[in-house]
Amino acid sequence: MFKEIIQPRFNETDALGHINNTVLTQWFEGARDPIFKLFTPDLDTRQWRLILASISVQFKAELFYGVPVELRTGISMVGNSSFEVHQEAWQKDQCCALGKAVLVQYDFATKQKILLSTEQKAALNEHLAS
Repeated sequence: MFKEIIQPRFNETDALGHINNTVLTQWFEGARDPIFKLFTPDLDTRQWRLILASISVQFKAELFYGVPVELRTGISMVGNSSFEVHQEAWQKDQCCALGKAVLVQYDFATKQKILLSTEQKAALNEHLAS
């Protein structure tokens, strides 16, 4: 799995004193960059080939300001034109949130999905989450 350490920002907290639940989708999106680079190595949005089909977050425990968070990102399923990204947010050795995003390879000109190549599937399978 890809791993990234982030420092929660003060403005990401809410009135209850923990990281606001809307922040996790932003953190998880940022942590998907290594996956995006498998399709667009320079992250040039003019050459972008992925769309987000769905996203979900399961909250397991609170996250807090002032304590680093480790984001873990891997692949949980590879299909014909889509794949599922599995993500986790860990703080103080506890998994606090699980994320799932389904991405589809897409041709923006024709507005149609594109089949994943054998090479793309192999690259995605190298990052399967256990």
